[in-house]
Amino acid sequence: MLDWAIFIVAIFICIALFLNLWRLMVGPKLSDRILALDTMYINTIALIMLYGIYMGTALYFEAALLIAMLGFVSTAALCKYLLRGDIIE
Repeated sequence: MLDWAIFIVAIFICIALFLNLWRLMVGPKLSDRILALDTMYINTIALIMLYGIYMGTALYFEAALLIAMLGFVSTAALCKYLLRGDIIE
């Protein structure tokens, strides 16, 4: 039963990833594209955690944590660049 639930949720997350990719490519503004990229990070983390639950190992949770930190830093840097024009002052 848990395997089917993981499979169905993974399909929905993959659909969300494709919709985020569409928003990243077509987004009318740069802020929409940054938001789509941040959402892609979150969906990727969810997909990796689902795979970790399916495999029954904690190794994938650590990888998801690393991707979360990289996603936060990159989103903050892109937003700072968008607001001020440079990242390091």
